[in-house]
Amino acid sequence: MNMTEKTTMPTLLIVDDDLSLGELLQQYLSREAFDVQLAHSAEAAEQWLASHPSPDLMILDIMMPGKSGLEFLQQIRPAVQVPVIMLTGRGDDIDRILGLEMGADDYLPKPCNPRELLARIRAVLRRSHTAPVAVQRLVLSGITLDPATREAVLNGQPLELTSTEFNVLHTLMAHAGEVVTKESLTETVLHRKLTLYDRALDVHVSRVRQKLAEAQPAAAELIKTVRGQGYQFIRVTP
Repeated sequence: MNMTEKTTMPTLLIVDDDLSLGELLQQYLSREAFDVQLAHSAEAAEQWLASHPSPDLMILDIMMPGKSGLEFLQQIRPAVQVPVIMLTGRGDDIDRILGLEMGADDYLPKPCNPRELLARIRAVLRRSHTAPVAVQRLVLSGITLDPATREAVLNGQPLELTSTEFNVLHTLMAHAGEVVTKESLTETVLHRKLTLYDRALDVHVSRVRQKLAEAQPAAAELIKTVRGQGYQFIRVTP
């Protein structure tokens, strides 16, 4: 496919040094109405991003020769807010957690099932392009969330949230004072079922707390962990 060809289809950029896997995914995802571009290293991805409009989503392999996927993700965040799905061949959770902490939206272990990857792509695109159901602005405890513009402000200071982090905070604030179970929050925010040992949601919540704390240290305490159940946004009374 001509890399300069204009298309209205969502553009995916796959960054993976596994040539055969990249070509397989390109063929499969192209049949699902995606414009799929390949870069076989982080350096090649940098060149592609410098000369093309941002893709709708990036699929990024963690382990690559030269600059790793984690280093590349750390480099482009927060300037480039393209949704990212990380691919990891390691069994250890540390790479997946690091990827999420650096701003990835989701992860999938390799070898990955193309159908599962397709489902994750659609889920990430859906939550990044669609505002939460409640379209009104939420204002609680000094935090203002505007679903129409996807802007978050804490006491006049903008919060640089990823789309997933925005949805996490919006869902918790919309149910302020209530416990939102991890199962419910995973389905609402990540558009999939919570699975055993799945830490993705926990990391996203942790990132929201961290960004709240950076803006105002006490604000991190607004999100309470309810052990064995889920999370609760504390409704502070004046």
